[in-house]
Amino acid sequence: MTATATEVRPYTRRISQIERGYLNAAATGTPQLIQMVVEGEGPLDPEALREAVRAATLASPGMAVRRRAAAWRADGPLPPVVELPWEADYDHPFFHRDLDVVTGPVCEVGLASQGPATRLVVRASHIVTDGRGLRQWIADVFRVLRGEEPVGADAVVDDTHFRTAAGDVPPAEPPARIPGLPAILGTGPADGTPLWLRRRVPARPSAVTARVAAALSGHLAGDTGRLVVPVDLRRHDRSVRSTANLTSQLVLDLRRDEEWKALHGRIVRALLAKREVAALSRDFLRQNPFANTLREAQELDGTRFPCTAIITDHGRIDTDELRTDRFRPTGFSTLPMLVPYAEMFLSACRIGDETELTLSCRNRPGAHEAGERLLDAVAHALTTAD
Repeated sequence: MTATATEVRPYTRRISQIERGYLNAAATGTPQLIQMVVEGEGPLDPEALREAVRAATLASPGMAVRRRAAAWRADGPLPPVVELPWEADYDHPFFHRDLDVVTGPVCEVGLASQGPATRLVVRASHIVTDGRGLRQWIADVFRVLRGEEPVGADAVVDDTHFRTAAGDVPPAEPPARIPGLPAILGTGPADGTPLWLRRRVPARPSAVTARVAAALSGHLAGDTGRLVVPVDLRRHDRSVRSTANLTSQLVLDLRRDEEWKALHGRIVRALLAKREVAALSRDFLRQNPFANTLREAQELDGTRFPCTAIITDHGRIDTDELRTDRFRPTGFSTLPMLVPYAEMFLSACRIGDETELTLSCRNRPGAHEAGERLLDAVAHALTTAD
C-alpha cells in the first residue's frame, strides 16, 4: 500500500486564485512543473532518501495533496524516489513527464550516481507549490538525512492571508494588452519540448533580475518587450511556513537597450508599492494581460508571445542545507518550465561566488544558437557589473 500524508494529520486548503491560473495554463497541455537539480560528490543511499522524503512530506503535507473539487487535500501518494541511469540527460522522459494533481503524486525525486558523483532531481507541480516552498521541503529532506528533525511547513493559508498582511495596497492599473511580440529565439515550428541551456558565470553581482533583463533588452525583435518578475508573497508575513504556490507577478514593459539601473529602480518602486499584491485584486477574466480565456491561451501558436520573458532570481543557495555527512553539494540549478504566453523563462541563483543561469525556451530551429548568444550577453552583463 502506498503511504500517504494522512498518516500524520488532516490537511486541506482552498485552491487559490494563483493556483487556478496555473490550472488554466496546464489545461493548454503545457506541463507546469518546477525542477531543481542538486549536484554533488558522495553517495545518497536510495532507501535512506526514501525515508527522508517520507518524513519531510509528513511534516509538509502540501507536497502530497490531490485536487478535491475546490480544495487540496493531503490524501495523495508521497513523492516517489526514482533511480535514474547516470547518462540520463535532459532528453530523458523523466524530465518531461507531467504530474497529475488529481491522481498524484505532485512531486517526485530522481537519483543518479556514478562513482563519487551524485545528482538529485526534484520535480514538483507548480500548480501546488513554488520555488520557496519546494526549497523548504528539499532542505527538510536533507535535515532528515543528517539525522535532524524536519522543520515542516504545514500552514493552510492562501494568497488572501498575504493580501491582508500586506496592509494598505495602492490600486494599480492593469497592464495593457499588447499584440503578440515576435519570437527572438529561433524561427519556425517548435517541437513542443523545452530547450534548456545552462551557464555558470564567475560573478555574483547585485540586482541580477534587472541586469539580466537589460541584457535581454538588446535582443528584442522590436522596440518593446514585456517581462514578468515572480514575487514571493511570503515577504508580507515571514512567520508563515507553507509549501503552497504563493508567487504573484510583477508585469513590466521593457524598452530596447534599457539600462539596468533604470530597470532596477522600476522593480524596486513596484515592490514598495506592493504591485504584486494589487494584481491579485484584478478580475482574472477581464484584466489578465496575456489571455482572458482558455481558448485564447490555446490559440497562442508559439510564434508570437504577449510576454517576452519571465525572469526569476532564487537568490543565494545555502549549500550547508544540502549536505550530509557523506554528500557535499557542488552545484544547484533549476530547469524552468515552458509558459504558454511567454517566449522564454530565465532562472538565476547564486552559489558561493558564482551565478548559475538556466534559460528555457521552445525547441525550434535556431533556438539553441540564439539562446547561447543571449546567455553570452547576460554573462557579459553580470561579469562587467558597475
